[in-house]
Amino acid sequence: MIQKETYLSVVDNSGAKLLNCIYLNKGYKKRYAYIGDCVLGSVKTLRTKRKESVKIQKGSITTALIIRAKFYCSDFTGNRLKFFENSVVLLTKQNKLLGTRIFGALPSFFRYTRFFKLIFLSTGILK
Repeated sequence: MIQKETYLSVVDNSGAKLLNCIYLNKGYKKRYAYIGDCVLGSVKTLRTKRKESVKIQKGSITTALIIRAKFYCSDFTGNRLKFFENSVVLLTKQNKLLGTRIFGALPSFFRYTRFFKLIFLSTGILK
């Protein structure tokens, strides 16, 4: 369960390291966001290596897609997944991926969404 003011780790190679959630995009008076939801966030820290070649600046507001959450999620088959961290990937204004690689595994839930490209960029898929 991700809510406002939650710190999220960025797991793509866009250059950001931590993101602070400032708004949940989906729904009226929505309090929590789960895996597969988009949030609006502010970049808090950048990665230390190659700061000249980052695609995003510190303090900028960007859209992010939640790909891992500490709170369990269940898919339509009844499997329940739970991760050790809250993680996101950054998106552009056209809802395309900002990075070109994703570190770590993803749930297979993303096969049936509009973010199918995530499956090819990640290192593994969890059932």
